[in-house]
Amino acid sequence: MNPNWAEENLQTIRTLMERSALYRRALAPVMIFVGTLGLAGGSAGCLLDVNTGSGFLWLWIGVAVLALIGALLLVRRQALKDAEAFWSPPTRRIAQALSPAFCIGLALAGLALVHFSHPKEVTIDGEYVAGRLMNLISMWACLYGCAIHAAAFFMPRGVRWLGWIFIIAGLVAFIWNWSGSNCLTCFSPHLLMAAIFGGLHLAYGIYLYFTEKKHPVA
Repeated sequence: MNPNWAEENLQTIRTLMERSALYRRALAPVMIFVGTLGLAGGSAGCLLDVNTGSGFLWLWIGVAVLALIGALLLVRRQALKDAEAFWSPPTRRIAQALSPAFCIGLALAGLALVHFSHPKEVTIDGEYVAGRLMNLISMWACLYGCAIHAAAFFMPRGVRWLGWIFIIAGLVAFIWNWSGSNCLTCFSPHLLMAAIFGGLHLAYGIYLYFTEKKHPVA
């Protein structure tokens, strides 16, 4: 084993543990931003009547890109404020933990775009498209939960619990869909995306904000 490699990894782990409180503070504005954007995306999908499979996918891919860019800018601002390097070894570790699940989610979105690109596709109000979108949303939620659970290994326990909540939400949606409930055809996939990815992020961001104010960490 290369001693320099072992020393670098040990230092990275130590830094992650030492900065867990700092990461917790930085997460509050990120979670609130992403949650608000998710709710806005769901509202836009319903108000603009985006009712095809491909339209749904393009809308939410756009929301995801905006969320990623906004989160990176917020984290960069926090790093500059604390005189920290943005692309530091701990940041690279977190990105490496997130990347496998994110790549799978992106691949699923690409496959779904190909699937729904047929010129005669029906709207998401139909049982066929709605059922497949519900499956896709459940897989996205589970993958996202796995990603943040992996990235939060050296962070406060609440972040890992958030990961489990996403996983459970995805599993519940998947089981609900496979149960054959007729309610699925009456429930907009936009609203489900807004509830899972908008509501959970926003709720956790508000929780972080108020608990940080009440119980500051030195």
